[in-house]
Amino acid sequence: MTGFIIGMIVTVLAAWFIIKNYQPQTVLLLAGLSLLLITAVFFPEQSILYGKAKSIGWVGGDIFAFVKESLTTQVAGIGLIIMAAGGFADYMDHIKASNSMVNLCIKPLQMIKAPYLILAIGYILSQLLHVAISSAAGLAMLLLVTFFPVLVRLGVSKAAAASMIGMSAFMDLGPAVGTANLAAKHAGMETAVYFAHYQLPVATGVMLAVAVLIFFTARYFDAKDGHIVTQQQVEQPTSEDTVKVPAFYAFLPVFPVILVIVFSPLVISSIKIDVVTAMIIGTLLAFFCELLVRRDFKTACKGIQVFFKGMGTMFTSIVSLLVCADVFAQGLQIIGAVDFIIHTVQAAGFGFGNMTIVMALLVCVTAALTGSGVAAFFSFSGLAPGIAAKFGESAVSMILPMQLMAGMGRSISPVAGVIIAVSKAGECSPFMIVRRTLIPAVGGMITMLVLNGILN
Repeated sequence: MTGFIIGMIVTVLAAWFIIKNYQPQTVLLLAGLSLLLITAVFFPEQSILYGKAKSIGWVGGDIFAFVKESLTTQVAGIGLIIMAAGGFADYMDHIKASNSMVNLCIKPLQMIKAPYLILAIGYILSQLLHVAISSAAGLAMLLLVTFFPVLVRLGVSKAAAASMIGMSAFMDLGPAVGTANLAAKHAGMETAVYFAHYQLPVATGVMLAVAVLIFFTARYFDAKDGHIVTQQQVEQPTSEDTVKVPAFYAFLPVFPVILVIVFSPLVISSIKIDVVTAMIIGTLLAFFCELLVRRDFKTACKGIQVFFKGMGTMFTSIVSLLVCADVFAQGLQIIGAVDFIIHTVQAAGFGFGNMTIVMALLVCVTAALTGSGVAAFFSFSGLAPGIAAKFGESAVSMILPMQLMAGMGRSISPVAGVIIAVSKAGECSPFMIVRRTLIPAVGGMITMLVLNGILN
C-alpha cells in the first residue's frame, strides 16, 4: 500500500509537469530515479537492479547503473529500429519520394465529383499512407500541400479538409512506426506478425467506422457553419513543393515495408529481414535511384547524410524518451505500485478486459493532454506485459489498444503539433478542428475497443 501511494504521488507530479510543457524526458527520468531511490532507502529488501544486471557493489551506484542498462537495452533494440525508420523517412522526404507516392495515390480521387465522399475515402487512403510514411506530422504536411487543394476545389470547407488531414495518422500502423515496434516487442512477436495478424484486422473496422463518421460530421458542421459546396480558389504550392521526380519514386517509401512483410513468417519464413535491415536496403536502393536520375555522385553521397541526421534526430526526440519512460515504468513496478493495482482490481472482481480499457484510456487522456501519442504510449507501455501476465492473458490483447489509443488521443488534442498545423491551413483555431475530429475519434475508439475484445 505504501509503495502504491508513493508511486501515485510521483506519477501525478510527473503528469502535472508534462502537461505544463516541461521536458518529458527529464521529468520521467527524475521520476524514475526518485522511485528507485525511495525503494532503495525504505524497501531495502527489494532489488533495484535492471533485469539480470549485477550490482556494482554500492546500492547508490546501482540506481544510476539502472539508467545505463536501460540505455544499452533500448538503444540496441527498439531504439535502433526507431532511429533507422526515422532516418529512412527523412531521406524519402529529401529525395521527394514521399511526395511522389502521395501524388500517385490521390490522382484517382480527383475523378470523383462527390466532395464529402472523397473526404471519407481520403481518410482511409491517408491512413494507409501512414504505413509507409511513419511521421504523423510529415504525412500531414504532405497532404496539406497535395490533397488539401484538391478537396477545397471540389467544394468542402477548408476546416473540413484540414480536420480530415488532422486525422490522417489516427492510428499508428505498420512496421515503420516506433510505437508499433515497441508494442510488438512487449507482445513478444515480430513487427510484421503484429501488424498483419493484430493491427490490420482491428484497424480495418476502425477505418470504415471513422470514414463514415467523417462523411456525416463534415457535412453537418459545414452546413451549420453556413458553408456552400462550391469550388474555391486556394494558394498554389510553392516551386519547392512541386519538384518533379520520376513516377517510380512512389514505390521507394513502401519498399522496406514490403521486405519486412514478405520475408517474415507471414510469407517466406526461410528468410527473415528485420526492420533495420529493410530500412538500410531501402535507403541504398533510393541512393542508386538518385545516382541514375541525377547523375551526380557527389550530390547523391551528400544526400545520404540526411539518413544519418534523421537517425540522430530520432535519438534526441524519441529514443531518449523511450529510455526515460522505461526507467519510470520500471520504477513503478519495482516499488510495488503496479502489483498493488493488479491485486486490488482482482479483489474487486474486475477482469482483464476492464483493466485493458482503463490502461487504454489512460494512454488516450495523456496523449490528448500532452499532444504526444509517443510520450503517452512510451510512458505506460512497459506496464502492460506484467499486468497481462498477472491475469494469465496475452500481452498483445492489452498492448494493441494502448498503442492505437496513443494516436487516437493525439487527434483530439488542441496542443498536438499536427492539429495546430492543419488549423492554420483550415483558417480556424485548433479547438475548432478538435470539435470536428471528436465524434469520428470517439467512434473509432469505441470500435477499436469492441473489435479488440472480439478478435483478441
